[in-house]
Amino acid sequence: LMINGSPHPKGCVATALDVIAKELEAEGIESEIVTVGNKDIRGCISCRRCMETGKCVFDDLVNETARKFEKADALILGTPVYYGSPNGTLLSFADRLFYSTRFDKTMKLGAAVISNRRGGSSASFDAVNKYFTISGMPVVSSSYWNDVHGYSAEDVYKDEEGVQTMKNLAHNMAFLLKSVALGKEKYGVPQMKHEVYTNMIR
Repeated sequence: LMINGSPHPKGCVATALDVIAKELEAEGIESEIVTVGNKDIRGCISCRRCMETGKCVFDDLVNETARKFEKADALILGTPVYYGSPNGTLLSFADRLFYSTRFDKTMKLGAAVISNRRGGSSASFDAVNKYFTISGMPVVSSSYWNDVHGYSAEDVYKDEEGVQTMKNLAHNMAFLLKSVALGKEKYGVPQMKHEVYTNMIR
């Protein structure tokens, strides 16, 4: 499952995700791209109703996508960079998607894809990867940080190393998906413990 956090359904982020999708298809891996950046997605208000109902109190694309996320073996979050960080819609979407879903995400794979004109990709890459590392999701790497540069979809294709990075990410993703499937069959899934919950006070 790939999330396009850009408001442009055929922009730079979409182009990068499309490159990945084509490589995954060649590896026999099905994928779907969900565009959220052009939707009205509000942020989490920490009402915690999701802990009772198993879904977000705001019944929008987040809940619809949550069902797809539960069935998926991997999640790629794609975002443009506007002010040195992931765009607000993607962050609001991901905050609610991860906070409101109670299903076990252990060993689902995760990857961040960043699109920027010049700077801010490293900080954005770090921010997006935190969703995966707090959820027991192995982060899939590539031959460089998963970013592409440019101002338009055409520019992305001119970023030859960026395109190469997306292709290598797809191949690593396919390999790890197959490896995790074999590992689950032979060893099962690691059991995460959640008995200890502190708020950093004595």
